[in-house]
Amino acid sequence: MSVYTVVGREELLDWLQPYGLGELIDHAGIAAGMQNSNYFVTTGGGRFVLTVFENIDTPALDFYLALLDRLAQHGIPCPQPQVGDDGRHWRWLAGKPAALLSCLPGDAVEIPGATHCRAVGEMLARLHLVAADMPQALPNPCGATWRQAVGETLLPLLSAGERELLTDELLFQSAQNYSRLPRGVIHADLFRDNVLWDASGRLTGVLDFYFAGEDAWLFDLAVVANDWCADDEALSALFAGYAGLRAPSGVEIEAWPAMRRAAALRFWLLRLEARHRPRAGEVVTIKNPEHFRSMLTRFRLAPEALPR
Repeated sequence: MSVYTVVGREELLDWLQPYGLGELIDHAGIAAGMQNSNYFVTTGGGRFVLTVFENIDTPALDFYLALLDRLAQHGIPCPQPQVGDDGRHWRWLAGKPAALLSCLPGDAVEIPGATHCRAVGEMLARLHLVAADMPQALPNPCGATWRQAVGETLLPLLSAGERELLTDELLFQSAQNYSRLPRGVIHADLFRDNVLWDASGRLTGVLDFYFAGEDAWLFDLAVVANDWCADDEALSALFAGYAGLRAPSGVEIEAWPAMRRAAALRFWLLRLEARHRPRAGEVVTIKNPEHFRSMLTRFRLAPEALPR
């Protein structure tokens, strides 16, 4: 979450009127993440998160907000879109689509333990099952086609070592057949900073669904494993939590080493793109791509099996 679009108090006052939330007390930009402009908004009716969507078409936005509404109604603790007096989940602000969402309690954990990983695995499985029959689901916006296309456009901008690694990994991934894997709507970005916990260690929030789309469920599990699991104990806990609700099939277990590479590749590319093609913004977070380059290299040299 960054701030690319500056929203002034007066235009926000006008925009908020259809929500009937009382007096605007304060709004402040959130400097985290990479894709949209976000603000904490405090009114007489409570505290909310305002998201101004920087690069999204409105049919995709309709899908994302409908997904959030569906998940919230099924007990998944995610931001719920507020509805104005026109019955819509979003409206134009500063020339861009914007939505007001509930603000969830809790804080992210920087160093998760096995208990956190198990809870996240269970939540991920719940999410997959609730959204399994989501109508008119969009494809994963950073799926295999995106990875191939963006990787090829970045090659001329990279160092010789990066170029060699990326060329070989794109070739490897293009040879994989993931079509047999169970599929559905996935979160696709469930990093530690997108999950909230209360002081007792209870999971209280799942955030940032704007990379969600239809893809292999195993890809989502690999994204989570790559960010959350620093050791075998954490990975076993994540898998146990997930498998308690949806046990991965034999073809998924077989595809796991390649899928962990695909997940590492996706975030290496995203961060390389942000580094080499940055967008102008008032408060912008640019994350280091080297972490995922190192991870990808490690998975290539020493593939890790999914716990059984």
